[in-house]
Amino acid sequence: MTVTGIITAIIIGAIIGALGRLVVRGKQNISIIVTIIIGIVAALLGTWIASLFDVNDTGGFDWLELIFQIVLAAIGVSIVAGMGGRKQTTP
Repeated sequence: MTVTGIITAIIIGAIIGALGRLVVRGKQNISIIVTIIIGIVAALLGTWIASLFDVNDTGGFDWLELIFQIVLAAIGVSIVAGMGGRKQTTP
């Protein structure tokens, strides 16, 4: 992978991760680095799933592929944010 490919993956990952965070309700206590990683993984998995349904390369903008990516990013953000848990306070 070239430097341009890595930079592109980071930018796309940040965008997909941010869109995933927007979809999830409430506050997520995860860092921007984790958001980017989730976005990169969601973009890769979303593209793969779109190729399984043969909708990853259409004549125009690939809306279904983008929807797959955002949904996967939202699921990833929910899982990672949920793993943090809530702190219990003792009375």
